[in-house]
Amino acid sequence: MAFENYEVWFVTGAQLLYGGDAVVKVDAHSNEMVKGLNESGNLPVKVVYKGTANSSAEIAEIMRAANGDTKCIGMITWMHTFSPAKMWIHGLLDYKKPLLHLHTQFDQQIPWGEIDMDYMNLNQSAHGDREFGHITSRLRKPRKVVVGYWKDKSTHDKIGGWMRVCAGWADSQDMLIIRFGDNMNNVAVTDGDKVEAEIRLGYHVDNAPIAKLVPFVEAVTEAEIDALVDVYEKIYDFADDCKKGTEKHVSVRQAAAQEIGLRRFLESKGAKAFTTSFNELEGMSQLMGFASQRLMAEGYGFGAEGDWKSAALSRTMWVMAQGLPGGCSFLEDYVLNFDGENSSILQSHMLEINPEIAGNKPRIEVHFLGIGDAGVCARLIFQAHKGTGVATTIVDMGNRFRMILNEVEVIEPQALPKLPVACALWKPMPNFEIGAGAWILAGGTHHSCFSFSLTTEMMEDFAEIADIELLIIDKDTTIRQFRQDLRNNEVYYMLNKALR
Repeated sequence: MAFENYEVWFVTGAQLLYGGDAVVKVDAHSNEMVKGLNESGNLPVKVVYKGTANSSAEIAEIMRAANGDTKCIGMITWMHTFSPAKMWIHGLLDYKKPLLHLHTQFDQQIPWGEIDMDYMNLNQSAHGDREFGHITSRLRKPRKVVVGYWKDKSTHDKIGGWMRVCAGWADSQDMLIIRFGDNMNNVAVTDGDKVEAEIRLGYHVDNAPIAKLVPFVEAVTEAEIDALVDVYEKIYDFADDCKKGTEKHVSVRQAAAQEIGLRRFLESKGAKAFTTSFNELEGMSQLMGFASQRLMAEGYGFGAEGDWKSAALSRTMWVMAQGLPGGCSFLEDYVLNFDGENSSILQSHMLEINPEIAGNKPRIEVHFLGIGDAGVCARLIFQAHKGTGVATTIVDMGNRFRMILNEVEVIEPQALPKLPVACALWKPMPNFEIGAGAWILAGGTHHSCFSFSLTTEMMEDFAEIADIELLIIDKDTTIRQFRQDLRNNEVYYMLNKALR
């Protein structure tokens, strides 16, 4: 779990107007709350209490410390009592990490029989949080607002989802993506401004000729291949013509060598994601489809055909989803199935689908892949399990990055005896016509990063932290309103750029 090396800071707002005794109580309440949050078992990241801030200097010092602490991936603020917003200006201007404003109260209910002015003066989050909300709005500070009692699981779930997003964002800030080969076949949507992506999202893309990888694959020993094939036999089914002693088993062994060599190459570079190209395979025995499937399941981001944005986003979504059921994968729109209310889209990508989303035990098969220079390739074949999920993509619109999200329902396809690939069949929300139409109107890619585990709210939080445009296609979407959203957003970003 990558979350073990992260923490989220908790800072309470107050002031000295009400005396030292009040501050002591505020501090005691805050300690108890942080202890309760950590002991709830509902949060994926440890909460660290950083004290009660009673002055502009204290606030600024905490904010600067958070910026410089690599373990800190975000901050939760709560105004226990009234904290004048001017005290937060310098600190908020300096602060660069994700921010969550928790609107809660130490006591769940008003003590009707005992409440007095001392209690009223101490427990002022009802209007203290509004003061803080004003200054964050005035400063145009991106943040998430969670409203709810701090002991409730529903509140924990919202905080926990945001924490996962913070972990994904932190992971992306030093993300190196290795691109084996360039963008393929003059495709526009899978390319983009790499400089702006590093400025805005933290992605750094490095090119690596496939010839640089070949020595890593050739250095893999037969004993290492034997050991890895033994692992395959324990967790996958084998087609009869791929088992040991058969002619096609050599392709399985070549795929194992590619997996080991590719992993070592990425480790040597410190890379978290990679892309491949089936037009640039000089020195390789086959396209690295099987290796890509295996490495995606380990958490490496992947994008086919040079799609570095999808490689990065799939890595981020995997990080965010750690420990949650369902799985994530890179996918591509392939074939349409017009069937009335059940109209759907077959998702695949020849070889490279993450077995985390499999609904049945993956099966190793070897077949010829008649595209590019791929040749005969091993691959894991399966169908995705049923369920709801989110399909997302990031596209470069020239003056901004746009994230597009479509809520989808994965359904069970019919048998595909002549199509030896991993696949998923889904119905886009709210239906095929509107879901697919809105995606096309938004300029979405034919590739997507899919997750059964993550929610629309989590991806909203990511877009807010990254300060990128977000378009959501869900059960309430209409084409008329979606077109208007596109027009409104265009005006907003044009004005925003002019004002900057």
